[in-house]
Parts: sequence; structure tokens; C-alpha cells
Amino acid sequence: MLITKTEQDLPTTASNGSAMRVFVLKPDLPNYPQAKFPGVVVFSEIYQVTGPVERFAGQIASQGYVVVLPSSFHEFQGPEAIPYDGEGTDRGNRFKIEKEVAAFDEDAKLAIDLLAAHPNCNGRIAVTGMCMGGHLAFRAAFDPRVLASFCWFATDVHSATLGKGKQDDSLIRVRNGELTDKEVVMVFGKQDTHVPRAGRDIIRKELEDAKVLLSFLEVQAQHAFVRDENSKGRWDAALTRSLFGFMMEVFQRTAGRDLGPKVGTAAEPEHVC
Repeated sequence: MLITKTEQDLPTTASNGSAMRVFVLKPDLPNYPQAKFPGVVVFSEIYQVTGPVERFAGQIASQGYVVVLPSSFHEFQGPEAIPYDGEGTDRGNRFKIEKEVAAFDEDAKLAIDLLAAHPNCNGRIAVTGMCMGGHLAFRAAFDPRVLASFCWFATDVHSATLGKGKQDDSLIRVRNGELTDKEVVMVFGKQDTHVPRAGRDIIRKELEDAKVLLSFLEVQAQHAFVRDENSKGRWDAALTRSLFGFMMEVFQRTAGRDLGPKVGTAAEPEHVC
């Protein structure tokens, strides 16, 4: 399916009114102007919306989704991508802990609001993201309008160090039941130095104890293994393709179909061979 790309600047309040640039990718069906599709928010790494992130989002849009990509650091610079070099990495990591968590949350709400009001979106919304964006997708799942969250190597969840003060409340909100019965997928590379085994174990336990509908995948990969450019030797195209298919199954099953309201609870599985 062909797609188109547009841009919108959304005013914010938590960020002193700075405008957040949002990129919108959607199926291009000029003969069907009233076509409706589910929506996906894609949250980027600390480098904002780079080529790899846009190509990743474009693959989702091409399968029949309206996709929005927020520029996360509008308080500090324009919407342009931050380079993957040493200076860019230092800049992105600095911005990540200078921005208020409330401002990250407002950005997510505005992106979801945009999808909910988009004339070609049916209001069924899922979220995804990688690295810092994986954590933002995790937090976006607290919004009741989000039906599923697929988080790629989400950083700072286990250590609660997202945002200014490096003291976020993501796992506290999980313990308070804000993700109970929400479908969440967490994917980590077992060689990821940003989220070590002890950190992954914390995340898994917190989510399972809170009765989140969790799929927790640990694969033979390093951090940022989905990045197809400037991956610093870590890109795994075959593994990315396989997990992308899994992500689309989750999105199609949750956001891609309107099953109506849930009735009753699932029966315990029968113990059979």
C-alpha cells in the first residue's frame, strides 16, 4: 500500500508552549478519501525522527495504519534528526534527563489526540517505540485509548531514571494497576548493555505481578538491533523482520479489529497433552 507523509505542529503547555512537530504517515488511497484505519504512535530513540525510525514507521503505515511520529525534544531544538555520532548521542542523552516526565506524557497525549481526531483514523490505537521511545510507548499504554503497546529495548524502565530528576514513576503506576489487563510486549536483546539481566528481571516481575497481559521476549541481540543505519555494528535485519511480523500480529489482533466490548473472563486452560 502506498503512503503519504505530512507534518503538523502541535502547541504544548507542559513545555512552555513550544510547538511539537509531528510527522503523519498514512495509506494513500485518493479514490477513498473517507477510508478509516487504525492508528499507531511511533516513539523514537534519543535521536528524534531519523531515517531508520521513519522507515520503520512507513512499514507499519503501508500495512493499513495511520502512523504519527512525535519529535520528542522540541523544548531544546527543532524537529530535525540528531546525528548518530558522539556529539549527537551526548545531546540526546542530555535532553532525555532535562525534559520533565510530565512533558513526555503530554507529548504522548497530544499524539494520541491527533490520531483520535484524524479523519482517516477509526480511533483504535496502538503504540510502539525503541530505546527511549520504548519507554515512552510503555508510558503511553497508561492512556485508556491505547489498546496495545510494543516496546523495543525500552531504556530506564528498570532504573526509573527517565526525565528530569531521573526519578520516573513508570513501575509505580504499574504496581497501582494502571496496566492491568492491558496487552504489552517487551523485547530485549540478551546482549543489551543498557538493560542488563537484573533490570530485565525487575521489569518482567513487576508486569507479571500486576497481571499485565505480557509477552516478554529476550533474543540474541544487542541494543538498537532494529536500526538499519548507523547501528554501530548491531543491526540484525532477519531478527527485526521476524519480530516486526509479531508486532503486526499484536496490532492487527488488538487495534486492527473491533471486537466490541469484552464480556466475561477467559476460562482457565485445561491441562491436556
